[in-house]
Order: sequence, then C-alpha cells, then structure tokens
Amino acid sequence: MLERLQKYLARAGVASRRQAEELIRQGEILVNGRVADLGCKIDPTQDVVIWRGKRVVPRQEKIYLMVNKPKGVVTTVKDPQGRTTILDILPDLPVRVFPVGRLDMDTEGLLLLTNDGDFAYALTHPRFGVVKTYHALVQGHPTGQQLAQMAKGIMLDDGPTAPAQVALLRKDKLGTWLAVSIHEGRKRQVKRMCAAIGHPVLSLRRVAFGGIEIGDLPVGQWRHLTQAEVQELRRQAGEQRKERLTHADEKCYGTSRKV
Repeated sequence: MLERLQKYLARAGVASRRQAEELIRQGEILVNGRVADLGCKIDPTQDVVIWRGKRVVPRQEKIYLMVNKPKGVVTTVKDPQGRTTILDILPDLPVRVFPVGRLDMDTEGLLLLTNDGDFAYALTHPRFGVVKTYHALVQGHPTGQQLAQMAKGIMLDDGPTAPAQVALLRKDKLGTWLAVSIHEGRKRQVKRMCAAIGHPVLSLRRVAFGGIEIGDLPVGQWRHLTQAEVQELRRQAGEQRKERLTHADEKCYGTSRKV
C-alpha cells in the first residue's frame, strides 16, 4: 500500500507534514538513494527513506486486539498447508501483529493479538498464571465427584494439572456445558482434562482471558482493546507474578528455616 512521503515522515516523528514537505522541497530526503520530489509516494515495506544520513523508520504503534476466532481458523501468521489463518480474517493494519498464545483449529472464542512482545510474554508464560476461562460442551453428564476431581487437579500424561475452577452451566440433549478456568498453558489442556474423566469435549469456546470477556463480539469479528482492558491485563499478569514469587519465597524460607 503506497503512502505519501510527507505522511510517512510525519508518522516517523521527523517533522509535521508541512515541515516534511519543506524538507522534501529542499532535497533533504532520499528514497532508495535518489532525491525525492514533493509528489513522491512510497511503499513503507519496501522503500528505503534516508534523512541526514540515517534511515527513517516510523515509530511502531502498540496495538492490542481481541478477535472472536471462528472454528476452522489456525492460530498462526502463516500456514504451509494453505489453511485460513487468524491474520486472514483481519483487515490491513499499520503494523504486524501476532497471536497471544493459541487456540486449536476447532476451538473458537477469545484470542488476543498484539505487536507488544513484553505484553504477550507476561500473558502467556506459565509462571505468571493468567487465568483463561472456557465454555465446554462435553459428552454425557459428569457427576459432581468427577467435576470436583477436575477442580482439584487431575493426572494427565504430562503430569498432574494445577487446581482449576469448574462449574456446571447447564445440561441438554447434546451433553453438559461446563465453565472451566485454568491458569496453565498446556496443549489441549481442557480437552484432555475432560477426556480424563470420561466426558470428551464436543465443542469448546474461550470466553475470557485475564478477566477480559468476549461479550457479544460476533464470531469472526475483532475490535481494539480499550486502554482500561490493556491495563487490567497488565495488572492481572503483574499480580499473578507477584503472588507466585511470594509463594516461592515462603516455600524457600520454610524449607531452610531452623527450628
């Protein structure tokens, strides 16, 4: 997508658009090694803009998005098999974004995307323990004892799960709807937990991430997170990290303390 040179310079913080036009008139701006003219348009992804001997690169705006991922969409930026990726359902954006964590191809619901690496790291690293909530339709009707077992922690092939929050939402002819909140990031964890108690998942949807809910956002649609939502996610990650570090300190102190 082509962009007027003066707009590009303004976006990069070199000068205002009017001042950028003057820089162009004075021959101070080079594009691909040649002096630019006032009507110049550039491709920001391909062309090289130089001012005072240095390459001009726009300040990267931080973007935070929520997408209601449909089933059948893969949570990758590229797919060698040619399947629809999460980026395929987004419009052209001024910066490149990437998913925060992932959802299975057959799972729908809340997925965050950003270009803020620190933000993504804090939300996905297991030690920070940010809670994700899913609504799962499972086969059959689990007993209260089975749900309590899931909540307490259940043994999987890669070890026991941490305690979770499990609630029965409703029963119907298809099976039982559960709300499952976990803070671990294991692959297909909710599906494996449900299968372990003998009630495999028929349909799975993530409805909340760190306290931010999908709400009534239609499937396949997206929106920018509000500033308050971004701050809440940062707070969630920070508080969980502080809590875990505190517990770790207490455990260390307890094992080394002399009595």
